[in-house]
Formats: sequence, structure tokens, C-alpha cells
Amino acid sequence: MTSSQRGSAPAITVDGLRKSYGAFTAVDGIGFEIARGETFALLGPNGAGKSTTVEILEGYRERSGGEVNVLGTDPHHATLEWKARIGIVLQQTGESGNVSVREQLTHFAGLYPNPRDVDEVIAAVGLEQKAKTRIRSLSGGQRRRVDVALGVIGRPELLFLDEPTTGFDPEARRQFWELIRSLSREGTTIVLTTHYLDEAAQLSDRAAVIAGGKLIDIGPVDELGSPDARVPLVRWRDPFDGGRVREQRTHEPARFVAGLVARHGEPAELEVIRPSLEDIYLELVGSAEAHTGTENAA
Repeated sequence: MTSSQRGSAPAITVDGLRKSYGAFTAVDGIGFEIARGETFALLGPNGAGKSTTVEILEGYRERSGGEVNVLGTDPHHATLEWKARIGIVLQQTGESGNVSVREQLTHFAGLYPNPRDVDEVIAAVGLEQKAKTRIRSLSGGQRRRVDVALGVIGRPELLFLDEPTTGFDPEARRQFWELIRSLSREGTTIVLTTHYLDEAAQLSDRAAVIAGGKLIDIGPVDELGSPDARVPLVRWRDPFDGGRVREQRTHEPARFVAGLVARHGEPAELEVIRPSLEDIYLELVGSAEAHTGTENAA
């Protein structure tokens, strides 16, 4: 994110967003802002309200209440000009098996006023050797790269990525991550929904966690969760306590381990565990679900 982007109006502003289906509330009064040039992850379990929120931001679903502003426009009243400024990579897309990669991208490029160069996009997603190949002949990971290419061909200011690496092998995932980092360096604002918590940690500047339609935490990835949840954990097997496994949370794990070694020698099965985003996410969601269960029981 450049200094000029940090000083500009947010790419997305959401205030008191609600979406109800009869008596069921899918999104319950959430609010957040996404800065221009930021990569922002929206996290939560299935049914949490993530997809509904993103579909409202994209202009595909009406809201029941609240205010939404995306690139200076209410998505519900968006024009074709506004739609040309965003890119969308859906979790599942339709087949276009009888055309080649280059033909498909050339067709889509013609729909935008200032598209990227087709061959440059093909190179960016690593499909130079497959440019003349019919899409139906590509592997699942290669088709996903085509999806991303279609999402960025129009040179979007804002890119929505919905579970972008589902079905990728580890190498393909890391190559895709580098593509997303390159788009971010160019100034593209990116909204990412993913169930891969390591992916969110690798790519995102900030993340929001939604559970039960409510926003339960938001902030830089390394600041999510309670302070206690982020404290490293030292675990070891204590020979002086019947071989019991013991644990200690400490802000100074190296000093704590040094003390153990000085007193008792090298502990057996010693581990120093620094909480990952997945650990913190599971704690946040578990606490939210427990709270909701208590409210329902009352």
C-alpha cells in the first residue's frame, strides 16, 4: 500500500450491515473499512455470513439495512462503469471448454475500457505454455489460473477472491500467492475469503472474523485475538513429576527454557509453540459459538 493510497478515501466502507431472510439473520449489523491497496481477509466458519457480505459488496445481493460504499458507490445502484472497476474470482465458474486460454482472455479483454495486455496476463498466471490449449484440457489448478486471469484482465481497482486456491497442490498455491502479492504491489485492493488460515496469514494486511453473522474481531493478522491467546506456549515432559506433560505460557520462552535446562537438564519432548492464526481463529470462533449457545439457552 502506497502512502498516497493510505491518505485516500477507503475502497470499501461498511456500516451496520444487515441481511435477513425472514426470521433468520445472516448478517447482523457488521461494520468495517478497507483501505485502498490493502489485502483484507474475511474469515469465518460455513454459514457465518461471509459469502452474503461479499455478495452485497459485489452488488449481487440486496441488503436489509445499513450502509455500504464500494469505490465511492452503493453497489446496489452500481453502473456498468463501476462494474468494470472490479474483478471477481468466484469459488466455482462455468466451463468454457471449446476455446483456448488466449481466446477466452481476448474476448473478456474486449469488454473493458482499459484492459491489461492478454499475453502479459497469461504470463503473470504462468500459462504461457498453455495459451493455445483449450480450457477443457487444462488441469484443475490451471483452470483456476484462468479464473484469476479473467478476474484481473480488466485492470480492476478492487479484486474479490473467493476460496481462490481450493484444489491447488502446495506448489501451485505458493505460485498463486506470489501472483497475488504482485497485484498488491501494483496497488490493487484485494478482498480474500478463504478457509486456509495460512493463506490469510501469508497474504493479508488485516483480517476480520465473522461468526453467527456478527463481526467478532478485526485487525492486523498478527494482532487478532486476546493478548493471552498470542502468548507462546512451552510444553515438555517432566521426569520429576511422574513423566507428566506440563505446559507454561510465557512471553519469554527462550529464557523459560534456559531455566528448565539449568535446573533439570534438557527436558524430554520439549516444544515451544507460537500460536498460529489458525489457533487464534479457532479460539475466537469457539468463544463466539459458546456465547451464542449461552444466549440461546437463556
